Formats: sequence, structure tokens, C-alpha cells
Amino acid sequence: MARVALVTGGTRGIGAAISLALQQAGRLVVASYAGNTAAAEAFHKQSGIEIVKFNAGNYEESLAAVGDIAARHGAIEILVNNAGITRDATLGKMTREMWDEVIDTNLGSCFNLCKATFDGMKAKKFGRIVNIGSINGQAGQAGQVNYSAAKAGMQGFTKALAREGARHGVTVNLLAPGYVDTDMVRAVPADVLEKIIATIPRGRLGKAEDIARGVVFLTADDADFITGSTLSINGGQHMY
Repeated sequence: MARVALVTGGTRGIGAAISLALQQAGRLVVASYAGNTAAAEAFHKQSGIEIVKFNAGNYEESLAAVGDIAARHGAIEILVNNAGITRDATLGKMTREMWDEVIDTNLGSCFNLCKATFDGMKAKKFGRIVNIGSINGQAGQAGQVNYSAAKAGMQGFTKALAREGARHGVTVNLLAPGYVDTDMVRAVPADVLEKIIATIPRGRLGKAEDIARGVVFLTADDADFITGSTLSINGGQHMY
């Protein structure tokens, strides 16, 4: 029986590529989304991947959604915490609401979904959790104290939970993408984007498929000795 995988924010951009790659790897994939129903339905029609709508930043909605998925397909064995938003502004202009929205969605969703799935993974003695971080959680970025803090927090969360899961066959890793050719990045002014690309040794933006291949690697059955690690896929833009 195929392993059940849940990808939050899994119907667009990097999340869609991850969902498709896991499907191609033989997983039974469920992709969640929060708001763009038209895009999610188009993704479902194109891929055949099941979609489910809930706010990953909401604890009760997350528990209910996981319970529903488990009732229909069995316990989730692979979890990719990809849901994320930006609310960019310099600190002087950032409101508490902008801070809370990003922390709740980007970091809070990791707690919500791991809380909902971790016991089931431990019971099965198998689990793969991949949290999608960011180069800006590693290096920081002006105008993104909320986003950078959330992504950096995911790294600490990953290492701590990896210690809890290791003896139970549950691995927890972080994948930190650099700048990837998505709608969000392409919305950056052309002159600014050109400067960003100039800082990438590989000389190009990443592709969503670059990230997806990393997730497939970290969630493989035989990736059981990799846990608490950070896999940076950024074309050499940030090394440490």
C-alpha cells in the first residue's frame, strides 16, 4: 500500500512541484490549500491529486483535516510543511497583525500539523517530516523580520522534534530553498531580480523541481539515517 503524504500549500508553486514529485515516487498524496480554490481545482484536474481546503495556521482546522484524511486513507506517514505567506515591511512599518499572520501560518502550521500526525507516525514506527524553510531564515532579509524569524524558528523546531522522533523511526528535516522561479519571486521588480540572480553562483533562479527532488530524497524509505539536518538548495548563494 502506498504511503500517505500530506503537502500543505501543495497546489501551487513549490508545493505543487513537491506534490507531483511525491506522486511520481508512488505516494498517495493529499495537497492542502487555504484560499485559491480556482488554482487548487485546476491542479487537481491536471494531476488527479486529492485536494483539501483548510488553514494550516489554525490548530482546530488542522486537527480536523488530518483526522479526515486518516479516516479515508490511513495515518499520514509523510508530512511536508510547505504552507507559507509573506507580509513584508521594515520593522518600523510592520504591524503586530503582520507579525502574527506570518508566525502563525509559517511556524505555527508546523506545530499544528506535526502535533496532529506525530503520534500516528510513532505508532507505525515510520515517519518522514520535511519542513520547508528559506535562505532568508538562514541569512536574514531586510523587510522580512517576521518571515525570517518564522523560517529560522522552523530550523530549531526541526532539530528538537528530530530528537524526539529518532528512536521511533520518524525523521524530521528542514529543506531551505533559495530564490526559486515562482510567481512570488517573478513579482520582484526586474532590476532587483537581476541583482539577486547576480549573487547566485549558479547564475540562475532555482526551479520548483529542484526543491521537489530534495523532498523526495528526504522522504524516501531508506533515508532513515538523515534526521535533524538542513538541506540547502540555493545554487550556492548562502553557504555555512
